[in-house]
Amino acid sequence: MLMNRQPLAPKVRAAFHLQADPFGELRGPEDLYINAELRYVREAMFQAAVHDDFLAVTGESGSGKTTIRRDLIDRLDREGRMVKVIQPYVLGMEENDRKGKTLRVGHIVESILETLAPTERPRQSVQARYTQLHRALISSHEAGWRHCLIIEEAHCLPIPTLKHLKRLRELEKGYTKLLSIILIGQPELEARLSPRNAEVREVAQRISMVRLNPIQPGEIEAYLSHRLGRAGAKFAEVVEPGAVDAVADRLTATRPRTTPESLLYPLAIGNLMTGALNLAAAMGETRITADVIREV
Repeated sequence: MLMNRQPLAPKVRAAFHLQADPFGELRGPEDLYINAELRYVREAMFQAAVHDDFLAVTGESGSGKTTIRRDLIDRLDREGRMVKVIQPYVLGMEENDRKGKTLRVGHIVESILETLAPTERPRQSVQARYTQLHRALISSHEAGWRHCLIIEEAHCLPIPTLKHLKRLRELEKGYTKLLSIILIGQPELEARLSPRNAEVREVAQRISMVRLNPIQPGEIEAYLSHRLGRAGAKFAEVVEPGAVDAVADRLTATRPRTTPESLLYPLAIGNLMTGALNLAAAMGETRITADVIREV
């Protein structure tokens, strides 16, 4: 059903008059296709960063989780918001130490201190280090800054770390919370944060949840028009109308006695369309047809 990432063949740009790869990496906020659902998720993340929230953003692989994180940081910078973003490294992170390395609260504290007080050496004792962390947050807050901790691959966070995040949220000055937290992960994160999971009940009661859903079939043409337009091409000159339905059919998984599952995520659509562009150019087709989509 899903294709691996593949490069756009050199002759495709000339064949379809493309100024850039329409389904490659986004080069700026203007490249991002925004529908009502994505606008809601973006705004939830933005409000969490500039005001205060404990937020979990979930989505399947290829749904755009990393893109909206980059978009949030870019927007904070463009609008000149006084928000310090803390992003612990999650390279090699796994949910237990048998598979890799778990992200512990001590690592998160080190990341916050490195961002807020880079010239200070973390204290050795746990009590002294947490006192140092609280003071650094208060000092930065008094200078006019807000603080937003963003953790990707959060579905790999171990239960003890999830519980400690709730305690980090309790650091405050008066009525003001000193640290907003945004967790970004695959749908497994929803199960880990289920209110039925007694181990994380206190966290589940305090965290908001939003999900990146697939693009609706009725929006495929608008999505393709936007991405092709950003590459200097017109949808009608590149794609035949019947190809849109073929994309929807190709990226819908149907299994006996189950509800059809939509795979219409940006990455999956981009991979399929890149393959279709390559195949159409190789066949000498002037536009992508439904048959080309089915043959990819």
